[in-house]
Amino acid sequence: MAFHVEGLVAIVVFYLAILAVGIWAAWKTKNTGSEGDRSEAIIVGGRDIGLLVGGFTMTATWVGGGYINGTAEAVYVPDYGLAWAQAPIGYSLSLILGGLFFAKPMRSKGYVTMLDPFQQLYGKRMGGLLFIPALMGEMFWAAAIFSALGATISVIIDINVNISVIISALIATMYTLVGGLYSVAYTDVVQLFCIFLGLWISVPFAMSHPAVTDIGLTAVHQVYQAPWLGSINSLDIYTWLDNFFLLTLGGIPWQAYFQRVLSSSSATYAQVLSFLAAFGCLVMAIPAVLIGAIGASTAWNQTDYGVPDPKSKKEADMILPIVLQYLCPVYISFFGLGAVSAAVMSSADSSILSASSMFARNIYQLSFRQNASDREIVWVMRITVLLFGASATAMALLASSVYGLWYLSSDLVYIIIFPQLLCVLFIKGTNTYGAIAGYLFGLVLRITGGEPYLYLQPLIYYPGWYQDDNNIYIQRFPFKTLAMLTSFVTNVLVSYLAKYLFESGTLPPKLDFLDAVVARYSREHMDKATLVKSDNIVLNELAPVNPRHSLTLSSTFTNKEAFNYVDSSPELSNTEDN
Repeated sequence: MAFHVEGLVAIVVFYLAILAVGIWAAWKTKNTGSEGDRSEAIIVGGRDIGLLVGGFTMTATWVGGGYINGTAEAVYVPDYGLAWAQAPIGYSLSLILGGLFFAKPMRSKGYVTMLDPFQQLYGKRMGGLLFIPALMGEMFWAAAIFSALGATISVIIDINVNISVIISALIATMYTLVGGLYSVAYTDVVQLFCIFLGLWISVPFAMSHPAVTDIGLTAVHQVYQAPWLGSINSLDIYTWLDNFFLLTLGGIPWQAYFQRVLSSSSATYAQVLSFLAAFGCLVMAIPAVLIGAIGASTAWNQTDYGVPDPKSKKEADMILPIVLQYLCPVYISFFGLGAVSAAVMSSADSSILSASSMFARNIYQLSFRQNASDREIVWVMRITVLLFGASATAMALLASSVYGLWYLSSDLVYIIIFPQLLCVLFIKGTNTYGAIAGYLFGLVLRITGGEPYLYLQPLIYYPGWYQDDNNIYIQRFPFKTLAMLTSFVTNVLVSYLAKYLFESGTLPPKLDFLDAVVARYSREHMDKATLVKSDNIVLNELAPVNPRHSLTLSSTFTNKEAFNYVDSSPELSNTEDN
């Protein structure tokens, strides 16, 4: 394949435009936030992101390179088809559910990151444990899309894959470093516009190519391969449902999502942003679905691609750039490539910022340096943006199974963090003992179920398992959802059991080594007992007694209304300073 100077110029123009917008956004908002809350301004954008920018940035977070390439691939592959392209519907429903049930309580309580409620209720140790799967999900996701970007660019303009990955990562890291959420949000607007325009311009040219058969015909009739609408075999229905629930429910507990929710100007705006993004995800999936259908409707022996077809060459995952390259005019294919590159960067920058935000606030500040100055936190964020960006780039270049690692880590987000989020927001009375037990049970059940992408053999063989042609064990049973439900039930049961054992006196207070039950209520009970001794006060006249919070911990939560809200319910307050 010849080196295309025009293609390189197009990519350079796209990248420079995005970098310029990111730096402009950083300059425009450099004075946002008072002297004492600059770090919060970087993480949640001063909580003044409007509907337009907020809707674009939340949509662009989901509509990335993996979303577009993966949807086109699922439609193209004969064994799957549109029936297995679950990401558009799954992520849209995820955003709707997030807006209906999770956005309002998170935003109204004034949290700064997704991990704040966990540390507030379960303590800093549990927050640190939950940071692990959250970090893995963000980092492996960024690495996977950087890897996909390198392969995409190499298909069209034939430049070194490593160089394209490094340059893309440098640009995304650079504007995230200087501007935080503001730069990410404003560049998302440009990137989403590029994706929409680039792909929709490409579709008519590809569809009108002489080698392409009417996609309406190939949708239901076998021409070059099985119909691209696809089907779900009765044996695979449980696998389909397992993956669907993973996308729908597992798409909620991500810092990249809650960062947009918490940056909105009000709880109502946070809900509206979620609904707008759900609609945006569906709209942006349409051209990717059409490109996958075009790939399935093409006689590739009549194109410059030749034979065999992309599936036979094991290039099905690259069907979108292949369609752009061989079925569109040169200038159109380069414009479409710029759109794909923009899609990748719009997701990578969000993941890098999310990981650094959680580390700087929930690990560095709340766990180790509660008295750290705001300037110190800002510098920790900048350093970790560089470190996490470099780490994601290194994994994209060196790891042979980045996608396998991301699949496993995204499963852990669904199995561990989602049930914990349900408990911390909606189930009163859960505590650290239940959270740890649920964490461990979910982790064990997921690991023992195996992971084909990592060639990890299962230890538990669920009903319906089989071996494929490569001697890899495949589980048909929805064991991921089973692990998630087990984690949730374990959290609730162990929490209430621990609470009963300590409060009934079955276990002595000294065994409450996590200070999750006895220490949590001892001060409140003592205050009430003292008041009851007075003859002129009856029990039903007692006003609620608010437990006092640690000054060092509460000072790190800039929104004091969050604490006032929590103080009104002793079940939700936790002042653990372990």
